[in-house]
Amino acid sequence: MNSSRHSSAHAAPAFIVLTGFLGSGKTTLLRDFLDLPEAADTAIIVNEAGEIGLDGAVLADGGGDVRLSMLANGCVCCQGASDLAVAVEALLRVDRPEAQGPLRRIILETSGLSKPGPVLRSLGVLAEHRMPVSIVSTYDAARGRQLAAFPEALAQWAGAQALIVTKTDLLGPQARGQAGREAGAVNPLARVISGTQRGKALWDAIAAAGPRDAGFDPPETGSAEAGAHPRIGVFLVKMAGEPAYEALAAWLDNLAGLLGDRLLRLKGLVRTGESDVPLLVQSVGTLFSMPRPFRAAKLDRGSFIVVIARDTTLGDLRGVTPDLGMVVTTTAAGAFGGRKLGVGSRPGMAERVTAP
Repeated sequence: MNSSRHSSAHAAPAFIVLTGFLGSGKTTLLRDFLDLPEAADTAIIVNEAGEIGLDGAVLADGGGDVRLSMLANGCVCCQGASDLAVAVEALLRVDRPEAQGPLRRIILETSGLSKPGPVLRSLGVLAEHRMPVSIVSTYDAARGRQLAAFPEALAQWAGAQALIVTKTDLLGPQARGQAGREAGAVNPLARVISGTQRGKALWDAIAAAGPRDAGFDPPETGSAEAGAHPRIGVFLVKMAGEPAYEALAAWLDNLAGLLGDRLLRLKGLVRTGESDVPLLVQSVGTLFSMPRPFRAAKLDRGSFIVVIARDTTLGDLRGVTPDLGMVVTTTAAGAFGGRKLGVGSRPGMAERVTAP
């Protein structure tokens, strides 16, 4: 007996973007994840660069009854957006055996050259389904420092809500710990998952990347591991006052315009002059979510924004206007020296950032 098709009677499935650079172990993670009994309520979409869907064939060989859909010929953020919509619609419509229950999650394995920001833009075609979206990225423990030369890898790490340290079985205990610390330094906003049980690691990462109501604290300055990736800067922007909402929006727009694709991730809690409730502001690349009230936050240490960017110095941030009386420090002491500055008055390069 088959269950009814996906309807409002069931909560919308979660949509997980699984990203990571070429050869970093995404398909191996998925294959082991699909061996877990808990994965029976999962569907997989594979987006590969090239005409031969090898990763999809590997997953199909080991995925049991899990539904698998293929998106070939490159990046889903380019010509593949409409194909993605068709694939998701098909997965939502398919009849599922009653014993399996409703579809709980859809995992999109992106190509190793995809950046998270454009992928998220492509998900606009799925807005009607109101699926909660999260990003999980692999961090190759064996090649982390070498991969930092690729902008795509930097964007994948910084855009993730959870980082899975892969290939830990190739390293000794000390090197595994070092890789985990490096992953945490490159994105202090992400939960770092490390372990040799790959299927469980992905399960834990999906749970960690899901929606959370709890607040978060700004990272401490002077991270000892941050210098391992000198192209990435993690900046902490603190505000003493309460800026007007329009001034804050202008500052964010100008920051995105100044940095362009060097802006990898932004997240912060800011209390504006119009409200006693802090606003959660965040972006992946230059794609900004709509700011929303965040009542759980207490802001004991004041309003702050964390900016993760590549090939950026503290001096670059002097170009962001208007001057909101901010003080900017860097957590990447090994890369940029931990200097402090006030935001200067050089004109910013404004670019309108649209909310998803």
